[in-house]
Amino acid sequence: MRWVLDGYNLIRRDPDLRARERESLEAGRAALLALVARVARAGAEDFTVVFDGARRAGGAPAGGRVQVIFSRPPETADDVLRRLAAGLREGGVVVTSDRAVQTTARRAGAVTVTAEAFLAAVDAPAGVPDEWQKDDDEEGEDEPPRRGGPARRPSREARAAARALERLRPR
Repeated sequence: MRWVLDGYNLIRRDPDLRARERESLEAGRAALLALVARVARAGAEDFTVVFDGARRAGGAPAGGRVQVIFSRPPETADDVLRRLAAGLREGGVVVTSDRAVQTTARRAGAVTVTAEAFLAAVDAPAGVPDEWQKDDDEEGEDEPPRRGGPARRPSREARAAARALERLRPR
């Protein structure tokens, strides 16, 4: 499965990556690429990370299962993401929190995952199911009793995203 990642969108949604970006754009990109390379080594997934702008000296490509693409003006990273999603169709997962890109990717048949969900999946401890993970704020709080009636099933898109994210979790 090919994962297409909106590079700066991911960086700006994670506090550690954002802190590295404040040092320099290259440091932020390098930190994200190190994270993606770690995920790629742990599984059999291929990743393409898309960034805005022309590549500058100082940032080495990730190599291996991680490909890096820089948009060339006047094209933006969003344009590249849309084009790649159209080419991947059912064989790809597009990671971005940009709704316009998500909509285009879904229409092309690709699975979409938000940047926040991707980052949570790659940072999750090994072997711990989602329903066991609680925020510190939630500990000790009792959940209200479930009422009767039909259970609400997640949408087809949400189920597809959950299946894709499950592939990233460490075993």
